[in-house]
Amino acid sequence: MDPIQIASLASSLDSYQLDSQVSTLVLKKALDAQKSMASDIIQQIPQLPSNPAIGRNINTTA
Repeated sequence: MDPIQIASLASSLDSYQLDSQVSTLVLKKALDAQKSMASDIIQQIPQLPSNPAIGRNINTTA
């Protein structure tokens, strides 16, 4: 193999590794944002009333 080709290959591999690391960091940021949004949505769910019989049954015969 020609030394110029070896240098080109090494440069390409470094570039690929950098692209892979950037993609991984972007994915982690996206997952963190989704986790935060899901947590906010879960916190917005209203709490059940103190009486456990209220709001648990649906009248399907009406």
